[in-house]
Amino acid sequence: MTNRPVPGDPRDGTSFDVIIRNGRWFDGTGATSAIRNLGIRGGRVAVVSIDPLDETGCPQVLDASGKWVMPGMLDIHTHYDVEVLLSPGLPESVRHGVTSVFLGSCSLSAVHADPSDAGDLFGRVEAIPRRHVVDTLTQSKTWTSAHEYIEAIEALPLGPNVSSFLGHSDIRSAQMGLDRATRKEVAPTQAELDAMAAMLEEALDAGFVGLSTQELLFDKLDGDLCRSRTLPSTYATRKERRRLGAILRRRGRALQAGPDVARPQSMVALALSSVGLFRRPLKVSLLSAADVKATPAAAHLFPAMAKAINALGGDFRWQHLPVPFEVYADGIDLPVFEEFGSGAEALHLSNQIEERRALLADVDYRRRFRADYDKKYGPRVWHRDFFDAEIVECPDTSVIGKTFGQVGVDRGGVHPVDAFLDLVVEHGTKVRWRTTISNHRPAVLDRFAADPGIQLGFSDAGAHLRNMAFYNFGLRLLRRVQDAERAGTPFMSVERAVHRLTGELADWYRLDAGHLRIGDRADVVVIDPAHLDATLDAYAECPVPEYDGLSRMVNRNEDAVSAVFVGGECVVRDGVPTPVLGVRRTGTFLRASP
Repeated sequence: MTNRPVPGDPRDGTSFDVIIRNGRWFDGTGATSAIRNLGIRGGRVAVVSIDPLDETGCPQVLDASGKWVMPGMLDIHTHYDVEVLLSPGLPESVRHGVTSVFLGSCSLSAVHADPSDAGDLFGRVEAIPRRHVVDTLTQSKTWTSAHEYIEAIEALPLGPNVSSFLGHSDIRSAQMGLDRATRKEVAPTQAELDAMAAMLEEALDAGFVGLSTQELLFDKLDGDLCRSRTLPSTYATRKERRRLGAILRRRGRALQAGPDVARPQSMVALALSSVGLFRRPLKVSLLSAADVKATPAAAHLFPAMAKAINALGGDFRWQHLPVPFEVYADGIDLPVFEEFGSGAEALHLSNQIEERRALLADVDYRRRFRADYDKKYGPRVWHRDFFDAEIVECPDTSVIGKTFGQVGVDRGGVHPVDAFLDLVVEHGTKVRWRTTISNHRPAVLDRFAADPGIQLGFSDAGAHLRNMAFYNFGLRLLRRVQDAERAGTPFMSVERAVHRLTGELADWYRLDAGHLRIGDRADVVVIDPAHLDATLDAYAECPVPEYDGLSRMVNRNEDAVSAVFVGGECVVRDGVPTPVLGVRRTGTFLRASP
């Protein structure tokens, strides 16, 4: 294979557009890596050769000696649906080796809902400023169908490739209206159900990878009309779910779903829906496998459930973020507070300065908050331990570096909740703090990363801009794999890790991506393994011009990524975007194969 000529091989006198020489080549299948020379022409890999290639007339030659040459990584869970319209280069992901991203996660897509409803859907759940969602779609939306949406996306100067789920909440609110779509007593009419089914069929015809839905009850709507109601998909009837699931099953496309963590039966039912029982299995990707601090025993459940479901004939996967889930918060602005009553009560108030401050100072409210905080048992996401919450910024510099619990101790034994609320009442969002919610045990992370029932990818890129930054999750996994090899305690080969981040995902979702063989798309990442080091964990922020300069958390690992190519064009060099990125279209909309 490695020396097989293709039309336009240098032996017929035609030069290459790009040559990457002497790198350790990974093909994305998990096969053994080897030192090879790659010739790229017309956006595809033309030659993979043991022997040096003729560089005559080649405008770009990259020496990859000592480096890894691998397919571009896939990020299967992002919320770039708005940002891609404003900044289609998506540099925060591309600069870390991601060359294909999925839109439309968590039941949210920007295909059918009107701008105002989309603002309510995305604003609070994904912490994307509602005004920018509304304004962007008001100015940009020219489409009325999935086919037209793809045409609009492909008219942009895309940096990476894009694929998408169709959001269940998107089509439900578009057909029923946001108010009716979020009332328990209202079921869709037969005509509305038929229309939702038709929307899904049309999206699958266009090439969408499937449908995303959400049953989690602490994802709340923004805006005024339906503020603090849960997402429309959480109100879906059993008949509705069966109808849409049957379409996905027949078409061989995926259902991405988020169960309600407070109802284990929700998780079990969604997982079991994958089983075929004398019919085609339904591809199900469930959110999410995590080693949650609050419920450590649950870490054993995820691999076991996937193994059991697939043994019964299902096609089931968990999604997983393969790095510690560290989050930051400004005051009380953190989605995990939505999971209990008093936290959701505070986040319901849109007036953060006056109304919220008054609520947080109220004695009765504090009593309710302490009661919620002290409930340590039962399904939940946040560990509810203010002794495990470090203050990193505050006008009162004496508390920086301490936990809220320690601040309470220092103030004469004040309850941790009161210590937290006192600081937020006094300083509002100027109190910035951090904690790790899950994925804190390296041994469990390693076990999840190697498990075949778990997919790697849950970055939430493009959302929660002030709360977290996992744009470089793939690099951090590769570092862990390399470190384990060097320590003599490998849990997975580098080849397998590359496959997990690339070809395995592309194949499951039936996309032309994730491989680096002759004829494959020339989406390439060149990594310097010597710089897969502690710099990958460093904190960084960068303003988002499209969101009025909002400072978001990002990653900066210029030394780790030597180059990124999308469609054969160099879009990142030495960790920095090239002038091409976001100016000339290099990516495309990747359509799922029929």
